[in-house]
Amino acid sequence: MSDSNQTRAQQLIGDFAPELVDLTDRVLFGDIWERIELSPRDRSLVTVASLITSGSTEQLRGHLVRAKSNGLTETELKEAIIHLAFYAGWPKAMSAITAAKEIFAAP
Repeated sequence: MSDSNQTRAQQLIGDFAPELVDLTDRVLFGDIWERIELSPRDRSLVTVASLITSGSTEQLRGHLVRAKSNGLTETELKEAIIHLAFYAGWPKAMSAITAAKEIFAAP
């Protein structure tokens, strides 16, 4: 599979941890993200909130891109980060808003 046809997990760790890639692609994104009980937009909001509260800024960037694709606006995501500042902590919100600024500045 060429790089352009690989999933993000395959590109990042496929040669190092193929089992984790399989679980990520098949179970997380192939099953969990496809369940109809929540819309992709709602799943993105929940996931972004979870990543912010856990301080998982590296994974947050990719999920902010996904959130945009799933219909969340820049205003909604900024408001979620502001709201979470009071629940997750100021440093986590500042890291998240920096990541969001980078994502929304990209074309």
